[in-house]
Amino acid sequence: MSTTVCVVGLGKLGAPLAACLAAKGFHVLGVDADPVRIEAVSRGQPPVFEPGLEQVLRRAEGRLTATLDIKGAVAAADLTMILVPTPSEPAGGFSLRYVLPACEAVGRALAAKSEYHVVALTSTVMPGSTGGAVRLALEKASGKRCGTEFGLCYSPEFIALGSAIHDLLNPDFVLIGESDPRAGDALAALYEQLCDNSPAVARMNFMNAEITKLAVNTYVTTKISFANMLARMCERLPEANVDVITAALGLDSRIGPKYLKGAISYGGPCFPRDNHALAALAHHLGTPADIAQATDTFNRGQIRWLADLVQKNSSAGRTVGILGLTYKPGTNVVEEAVGLLLAQELAGRGIAVVAYDPAWGSDAGQGVGPQVRLAETAAECIQRADIVVLATPWPEFCSLPAEQWARNSPPRTVIDCWRVVKHLEHREGLRYISLGAGGGRQDTAPA
Repeated sequence: MSTTVCVVGLGKLGAPLAACLAAKGFHVLGVDADPVRIEAVSRGQPPVFEPGLEQVLRRAEGRLTATLDIKGAVAAADLTMILVPTPSEPAGGFSLRYVLPACEAVGRALAAKSEYHVVALTSTVMPGSTGGAVRLALEKASGKRCGTEFGLCYSPEFIALGSAIHDLLNPDFVLIGESDPRAGDALAALYEQLCDNSPAVARMNFMNAEITKLAVNTYVTTKISFANMLARMCERLPEANVDVITAALGLDSRIGPKYLKGAISYGGPCFPRDNHALAALAHHLGTPADIAQATDTFNRGQIRWLADLVQKNSSAGRTVGILGLTYKPGTNVVEEAVGLLLAQELAGRGIAVVAYDPAWGSDAGQGVGPQVRLAETAAECIQRADIVVLATPWPEFCSLPAEQWARNSPPRTVIDCWRVVKHLEHREGLRYISLGAGGGRQDTAPA
């Protein structure tokens, strides 16, 4: 395989993508402005936290080179993929303040190339960006025309942190917005060689692809919130269980089982902001954004609801333990995470909070706030707390023996947001509250 790919941005998505491409036989030139990341990749070490990344880097077998020199990397490559941050704007859109300088640098390198070159933007952007400011920046810096002298694609990934390697290699589908068929052909051929499965490839213009990216994630957040609404209802109805209901719902081919886990708020770096962005787009266009707005309102309200539930089941002066600060297992990202937001909400109400997360030693302990104490182990967090909230279903929490949770005087309360420690139900020394199950919730504090 002779194809050489330049990957601009070795962050939480770029580093796994570069590693997977190299492991599949591509020659990859990874570019980043951070010398620490360059040094890590050069040593064969992951520049970011992602399960399985180190093993994939070993399989790259020298085909991945990291450099600060974007011009040299683009010059040596056949195709360039841009994966730089697009921070959310206050109004709900995405900033291009990192994308445009990257495009200008790529464009300057294209000016010296005689052969047709494809640039693929993978960072999430607002509709109109790829065919607008992105294309103009590349054309102005290169002096070349998009669609004839170089190709441009918009191809965002649909992956989850913590399972990025699997998701990159096994996507449900590949989304490609293309300037011309030649550009789309080149990128589709790359994904055909990269993927372990044979995903459908949806090819379209830039605008349709940009809207599709936001629409997919917003639809998923709506589905999550619907399951969470059912969970709240089940908690108030005897013998009701949200797992039984959603399992049946998922059998309907019009619905499907994915993301129907009635629990608590969604979080992370993509779902909340893509939801906001689609609503902002609707407002800008003068069209209704009610569904996206209702989903976001419901989701954010779940944090306050959970904090209220904690207070109702705890008396004054008691300490609340929170197990899990990251937004999901397998990642150190705490952006919009239930555990983190709950800790901050409770601390703001003057409640003593102790928290633990297996990944807090890297980034997950940052931003918790001085009022929240951090434990070094899950067992320590439990022992220091009167009421424990299992906010993130890390496997190590699920495997803790019941003896480490129990306390006789008075019994310790456990709020299981994900129904993953059901073995604690009816155990002596515990008041077990299972969210989403009728009869498992108690709204009054113990005497």
